[in-house]
Amino acid sequence: MTVKLLAGSSSGNQPNGVALAEQGVTRAVTISTSKPIDWRRPLYGDYYGIAEAPFELTPNPRFLFLSPRQREVLSNLRYALATTKGFTLILGDAGTGKTTLVRLALAELGDSTSQYVLINNPSLGRDEFYQYLAREFGLSAEAATSKAVFLSELQADVEARFASGGITGLIVDEAQSMSHQLLEEIRLLGNIETSTNKLLNIVMSGQPELSLRLNDPSLRQLKQRIALRCELAHLTAEETFSYVSGRLRIAGGSPGDIFTRDAVLAVHEASAGVPRTINVLCDNALITGLAAQVKPIDAGIVAQVCRDFDFALPTDAAPASPERPAVPVSSHDANGPETSTGEPDAPGKPGFSFF
Repeated sequence: MTVKLLAGSSSGNQPNGVALAEQGVTRAVTISTSKPIDWRRPLYGDYYGIAEAPFELTPNPRFLFLSPRQREVLSNLRYALATTKGFTLILGDAGTGKTTLVRLALAELGDSTSQYVLINNPSLGRDEFYQYLAREFGLSAEAATSKAVFLSELQADVEARFASGGITGLIVDEAQSMSHQLLEEIRLLGNIETSTNKLLNIVMSGQPELSLRLNDPSLRQLKQRIALRCELAHLTAEETFSYVSGRLRIAGGSPGDIFTRDAVLAVHEASAGVPRTINVLCDNALITGLAAQVKPIDAGIVAQVCRDFDFALPTDAAPASPERPAVPVSSHDANGPETSTGEPDAPGKPGFSFF
């Protein structure tokens, strides 16, 4: 099998590291192999010394980076799933890692007696909503077609599980997409309780507009029932360095041999610290860098990717400058990323380094 990657431009204003030949001549990088390509290994893996794709968009908990804010949200989520708190609200911009944290917290429950149902596409009608819940909770076929039967069977199910030491819960991802009617149905499900305990935990995870919707006077009863509330923030520049270097190390690479510091700063500026956008930029920078045979990837490669994806260009996509102050970042070990203290390096004391 032969794969050709084309890179180059007829423009004379190519970013540093992208100019493949004088006068805009395009270079083709040809990869030939007699064996079928293993698509689980990235095409740029051999060139950059990476065993697997480090910037996939799937919510893989193995690549999870925990900033202090994300760690706080995860702790709240663990607490919400392990206790009968009723309603929990998790907010965060698109791409900040809400789904990844939810899946990690669910995976940590293991083989406990608790049962949680996850809805990741809540754009359902009321009947479809109850059909889905009836199937996922293992209720009867009649419960899927009758709300009265559904409520009766669910009440009996959660009471039996609670008596045996387990917790029953419902997690709604992308909850900002729920209709007003379903939000009201969710509130009513929260009324399954005893005089001393909530019997059905409900976690709603969504984008900030969900918070705005809950300020609607008609949803005030739902808002009043929220016992835990937390919000994910964008990554800082320091956290972006830690995020990128951590993923590269987990994938088997050496960060300093793959990205320059200015390239990562450009990624942070263009992405505004949103992890999903960081992944898109870094993955495509690796593809573009392979085609251009550039190693390590510089800010010019990132600028080209930003143009291709119509992202705002970083204000400084120039090569590394001696006047640019160093950005302290976290160190990582084989067990994953650790957060930095963020303190400046003391004289004579080894500091954090992206490399």
